[in-house]
Amino acid sequence: MYTGSRIRLIFGRANKAIEQLDKRSIAQTGLNTTDFMILEALLHKGAMPISKIADKVLLTSGSMSTAANRLEKRELVQRVRDPADGRSYYLHLTKAGKQIITAAYSSHCKMLERLIEGFNQNELSELASLLKKIGLQAEQITDEPNTTTR
Repeated sequence: MYTGSRIRLIFGRANKAIEQLDKRSIAQTGLNTTDFMILEALLHKGAMPISKIADKVLLTSGSMSTAANRLEKRELVQRVRDPADGRSYYLHLTKAGKQIITAAYSSHCKMLERLIEGFNQNELSELASLLKKIGLQAEQITDEPNTTTR
């Protein structure tokens, strides 16, 4: 019988294995995970305010500033002051940055395709549907008092 705790354990182990695969794959691109996430966001979303990128890749403002400095020093991004708000900066991919993240993202996607190659489209559709469903279910659970008895 599958209980909530058993499903959480299975899900947690699968998630950990996927995260490790993700990190190994990204490391093979020559980028660290943070830099990859920032460059990938810029590749797919275009130039954005630094604060918005931080929100998208789940970084604190301090960590984002450090990463932006590192990427700028490597000439992979360029900071451009927001003309509408002189206190804010946008990050733009440079030509070199775009070349690096395009190749890195392509390589990473190929690795992730290997993750799902044993599944048919029906299984992938069902998996995606169930993961969405459990995510929504988790979001709807409130912090109600524990109803277990001693």
